[in-house]
Amino acid sequence: MSKNDPYAALRFKEFNLFLLMRFFLVFAWSMQFVVIEWQVYALTKDPLSLGIIGLMEIIPAFTMALFAGHIVDQSEKRNLLAICIGAFSVISFGLFWLTTKEISETWSTNVILYSIYALVFFGGFLRSFFGPIIFSLIALIVPKKTYPNAATWSSSTWQMSRVLGVAFAGFAISWLGVHWSLCVIFILVITSLLLVFKISKKPILNTKIGEPILQSLKEGVNYVFKTKAILGALTLDMVSVLFGGAVALLAVFAQDILKVGPRGFGILVAAPSVGAFLTMLVTAYIPISKNAGVKLLVAIFGFGICIIVFGLSTSFWISVVALFFSGVTDGVSMVIRQTILQLKTPDSMRGRVSSVNSMFVGSSNELGAFESGVTAKLMGTATAVVFGGTMTLITVITTALVSPTFRKLDLTKDFEAND
Repeated sequence: MSKNDPYAALRFKEFNLFLLMRFFLVFAWSMQFVVIEWQVYALTKDPLSLGIIGLMEIIPAFTMALFAGHIVDQSEKRNLLAICIGAFSVISFGLFWLTTKEISETWSTNVILYSIYALVFFGGFLRSFFGPIIFSLIALIVPKKTYPNAATWSSSTWQMSRVLGVAFAGFAISWLGVHWSLCVIFILVITSLLLVFKISKKPILNTKIGEPILQSLKEGVNYVFKTKAILGALTLDMVSVLFGGAVALLAVFAQDILKVGPRGFGILVAAPSVGAFLTMLVTAYIPISKNAGVKLLVAIFGFGICIIVFGLSTSFWISVVALFFSGVTDGVSMVIRQTILQLKTPDSMRGRVSSVNSMFVGSSNELGAFESGVTAKLMGTATAVVFGGTMTLITVITTALVSPTFRKLDLTKDFEAND
């Protein structure tokens, strides 16, 4: 199988089932996040409440991440994923129930709000498992020489489902209302659960089953910190996402600044994912492993510029274009980071390394949402976004100056070694 085959991973039936399952799951998760943001801001009219949503998810996701990685490395991946999706369906049904007419008429706003936060907290706990399971399962479905291609298609599917999920959420709120939008989400989660069982059980490749948990966690963290390519990519992406988290404030922009309603909100939220998805499709045909360090630095610098333009814009379409190109640059960053992880992580440690990735990058999305909510409260919404983009630029410039080794990072040899 040629290393230049852009469809290499798609030639495996189980990988296609995996992509379909992931599509429905991420579509539902993305749609649910948007619907919750809209509902919470409609209840409170306070941007800080949007930041609290991020905080409620990051606390369990971050604190459980390493333990989740240990459990994933010690467990059969297919069944563990089914358990997590089943638990997620309980959250989706709970949110659907909280928005019924009976609840809204008998419960106070604060009780409903705190109940939503509680379910989001439970979702953060589950999220700590999803990343390591997905990352580990890919490596068990396709052969090693197709890892980079599989990572690209998996990331592309993730972005496409985000595009459609967030876009549909905005239209669904307008067409169906919050309550029935959450019902659609529940159906999508159940569909993804059924698809999981079409994937066969996989062997546990970890040879240290029963290893003391603290020793296991230490081994995973040490591996990340001694592998400079992984550590550099995760650190750079974490800081940029942390300070460039303008997406968390899009409900405020849509309702109070751009005044475009739920449909416009859906377009704004979808724009970055559209850009990222198109970029990932291109990278399936044009690998970006050569000079990966420089390309990653340039991509994240461009991301910071786009966030600043968005924060300064008072035009809906300029805002959409800025968000689109923020997605383009973020897509390049994501493909490079996922390729680094897949090529440089041993099979026996994929759960733990992916958990560290979740702590660095995944959790920074929610922490970035909290940071955005706090800075918006203190500085004003537009100023907070510009501040975040500026901090991203400073981070990239600092990394480029102090880390010449990272600037010279090239994945071409790693890619050829696995062919």
